[in-house]
Amino acid sequence: MNKAKQLPVSKKVEPKILYYGTPVILLSTLNEDGTVNISPLSSSWALGKCIVLGMGLGGKSIENIKHHPECVINVPSPELWSHVEQLAPYTGKEDVPEFKQQLGISYRKDKFGASGLTAAASAAVRPSRIAECPIQIEAQVKFIRIPEHSPFMAVVETEAVCVHAHDDIILGENHINPEKWSPLIYNFRHYFGLGPQVGKTYRSET
Repeated sequence: MNKAKQLPVSKKVEPKILYYGTPVILLSTLNEDGTVNISPLSSSWALGKCIVLGMGLGGKSIENIKHHPECVINVPSPELWSHVEQLAPYTGKEDVPEFKQQLGISYRKDKFGASGLTAAASAAVRPSRIAECPIQIEAQVKFIRIPEHSPFMAVVETEAVCVHAHDDIILGENHINPEKWSPLIYNFRHYFGLGPQVGKTYRSET
């Protein structure tokens, strides 16, 4: 007689956040005076050349892209987690919103200095890239939407216009080597890298 399959038991939970394992990005945007702001983001996804970003309305990044609709989506590796975390207690908004003050966040204009990261000139947009990030995607902002059910957040659609990658993760001419590349993952407010490969899609060209 076949035994019934034993399924895992699930319970209803109410987590404070739903970052269930998403890549961290460092978003470069242009300040009014031509300097560059860097903001860590944990909500993004790509569909072709469309990259969708989720960001809070109280930050400098959303303010910047409304005035100058360009950005760089810098994707750090796990080794850069401490640089990302060094940015966490700072905002580029001089007038720090009250809710951020309650979280211990303070104003810091020089985000490159705060993080120990290095600016690199972009090819197609004005905001700088971050040299240490293995993947850097220059993008133009196409559409900003405020969801009715999440009025304190913005959904930002961008178009990738130029992609840069470190030499050591490039396979051939235009492929990223998945055995050499691992993004920094934000997993319920903890940082992780990828584990060993378990398989690949039938559409993989490498």
